[in-house]
Amino acid sequence: MTLSSQRPSGERDPEMHQTKKGNQWYFGMKAHIGADAESGLVHTVKRTAANVNDVVEANSLLHGDETDAFGDAGYQGAHKRVNAPPGVRWEGQA
Repeated sequence: MTLSSQRPSGERDPEMHQTKKGNQWYFGMKAHIGADAESGLVHTVKRTAANVNDVVEANSLLHGDETDAFGDAGYQGAHKRVNAPPGVRWEGQA
């Protein structure tokens, strides 16, 4: 699915932003998805501008019954954030 940055009026969508990763620029939005590890069913979907770091949304992807949470390197440090639920162990890849 391709999202256009142009609105029907010809203006850029104000919710989309640009960000740089390495030497590559990206423009648009990001989907943050929470899914159950056992069943694979999606329980939470958050959308943000491309310039929002993954770790900012990490703990909002939890539904409350988790003991373990898994994410890639973008979610490192989620357990240290103010909104981190107690008792959840974050596992990730560096």
